[in-house]
Amino acid sequence: MKSSIEIKGLRLFARHGVFEEERINGNTFELDVRLDYPIGKAMESDDVTDTLNYAEAVEIIRQEMDIPSRLLEHVVGRIHKALTEKWPDISGGSITLIKRNPPIPADIDGTAVKIEW
Repeated sequence: MKSSIEIKGLRLFARHGVFEEERINGNTFELDVRLDYPIGKAMESDDVTDTLNYAEAVEIIRQEMDIPSRLLEHVVGRIHKALTEKWPDISGGSITLIKRNPPIPADIDGTAVKIEW
């Protein structure tokens, strides 16, 4: 059986960007995260200690988002590393990080970086 834990539409304020004003003023970011993780034991036990606790995952993501970076690629890489170090049983997944209102003269919802493994 294939299973995953997903975090959808996590909105956080952070200070990422190439331009200094972005790191000073900050912006709203949104994340979608899918972590392929075996949940069979938790399906039987009904015990949160037998699964990947998504509240803990959100806190790890929040901690990494609090560290200003120039590139979203760097942020996504840190989030991936932190999550897979905490839960070595993660067998794959994806992380999409969207910057809302980027400083680009265009009518767009945002710009994003996505990794899948």
